[in-house]
Amino acid sequence: MVVRVLIRLVVLAVAIWLTTWILPGVDVNGGVLTYLWVALLFGLVNAFIGPVLRLVALPFTIITLGLFALVVNAALLGITAALTDRLEVDGFWMAVLAALSISIFSAVLSYFVPEPKRS
Repeated sequence: MVVRVLIRLVVLAVAIWLTTWILPGVDVNGGVLTYLWVALLFGLVNAFIGPVLRLVALPFTIITLGLFALVVNAALLGITAALTDRLEVDGFWMAVLAALSISIFSAVLSYFVPEPKRS
C-alpha cells in the first residue's frame, strides 16, 4: 500500500513538472524534492478539502454537465498555491488550464505505470 501511494505521488509530481514545463503561468520554485512536496500538498488538499468543495459545487457541476469540476480543481490548485510559496499560478484561467493539464498528464502517466503486485 505504501509503494502504491509513493508511485501515485511520483506520478503527480511528474504531471506537475510537465504542466510547469508547458504552461508559462505556472511555476514551481525548486528542484525534485520541491515537486514532490507540492504533489504531496496537492494530494492532501484534494483528499481533505476536495470532497467538501465537490459536494458544495455538485449542483453547478450537474447543470454544466461536469464542466464546473474544472473550476473546483482550479480552486484546489489555488488553495495549494496559497499554502506554499513554492508554487505560483498566474490567475484563474491559468489555474483552470493547469488543473486540466495535471489531470490529463496524471491519467496518461498512471496508465503506463504498472500496479505493484499484491502479496
